[in-house]
Amino acid sequence: MTITERYEKVIEHFSIHMPVAETELHYQNPYQLLVAVILSAQCTDKRVNLITPVLFSRFPTPESLAESVPEEVFEYIRSCTYPNNKSKHLIGMAKMLTTDFKGIIPSDIIQLQKLPGVGRKTANVIASVVYNKPTMAVDTHVFRVAARIGLTSNSKTPLDTEKQLIKHIPQDLIPIAHHWLILHGRYTCTARNPKCNKCGLALLCGFNTNSITNEK
Repeated sequence: MTITERYEKVIEHFSIHMPVAETELHYQNPYQLLVAVILSAQCTDKRVNLITPVLFSRFPTPESLAESVPEEVFEYIRSCTYPNNKSKHLIGMAKMLTTDFKGIIPSDIIQLQKLPGVGRKTANVIASVVYNKPTMAVDTHVFRVAARIGLTSNSKTPLDTEKQLIKHIPQDLIPIAHHWLILHGRYTCTARNPKCNKCGLALLCGFNTNSITNEK
């Protein structure tokens, strides 16, 4: 099986069995999504969704968040991972967003990465979810699943995985493909004890076979 054929089969599978795939973070506008994604770093979406309702009630806009201090924000997010750093990042992000971007979340991943707390993964999530751009955010789920089902080969870094994925996935499908891989990794192709017996991709899974051949 060539790498092109493998991608075609994986895309066909998800298109049929997961026609709707989207972020599980709760948000009502781009600002809220940005805050939620920053909080989600090394933290579960479930935990973030427990934190954000009260946080957004207190800080409904980037302007209101920019006027706060890390010590106050910390009290709202203390149950998530690394609350001290994230409190500082959120305040810094809000201040830069209001002063440099007039409160508008940028769509360009380079501009997004200027914001405190926003790395390439977060920037790709925002560009993809908010602006439907063909950007592929690679978290631990995407990195693991892409390697296991044979979509990537010898990838050592998230950036390498990102480049391999966007090379073979049609641009119009990249935004949803990001969610396909995350959700598959979260609920089926788990890090420990993957549910291979319930996986529709098991027969062509690179986790069990090295059936990729070089495309001619």
